[in-house]
Amino acid sequence: MRLIADGATPTSRLVLVKDLETDDGYAFELASPLFLDTGDRIDFEGEGFVVVRANGERLSPADDWSTHCGPGSLCYQ
Repeated sequence: MRLIADGATPTSRLVLVKDLETDDGYAFELASPLFLDTGDRIDFEGEGFVVVRANGERLSPADDWSTHCGPGSLCYQ
């Protein structure tokens, strides 16, 4: 399932997320899997990402992920 991390598009079902990729070529590996419930949204803020729960609660898994790949890196060659 492709997740749109624009802060506005909610997930349509329960999803287990292990890694995230952005449209500009970055990939992020989570230290531990994250469950997103129906209606949760993902947004990138600054150097990290935020999960906005359907009830408005904001979850920021700080230091719980690492950059796996980026534009121009060896993993794209």
